[in-house]
Amino acid sequence: MTESLLSTTIKQLREEYHLTQQDLAFKSGVGLRFVRELEQGKPTVRMDKVNQVLELFNLQLGPVPIKTGNDE
Repeated sequence: MTESLLSTTIKQLREEYHLTQQDLAFKSGVGLRFVRELEQGKPTVRMDKVNQVLELFNLQLGPVPIKTGNDE
């Protein structure tokens, strides 16, 4: 699995708030395995569960423009 912007962001926020993966899973109501897979960049994750995790940080998933080689 490769890290993505989402997985990197989740991990950075968790560390910034001094939470273990277990703490994050418990506080957001998802499983520890889900948090681990999310931080490892699993390409298929449930958006509702991702939003449960992001809600702790007052964030949510949303559409963003795709960067192409022509974008500057």
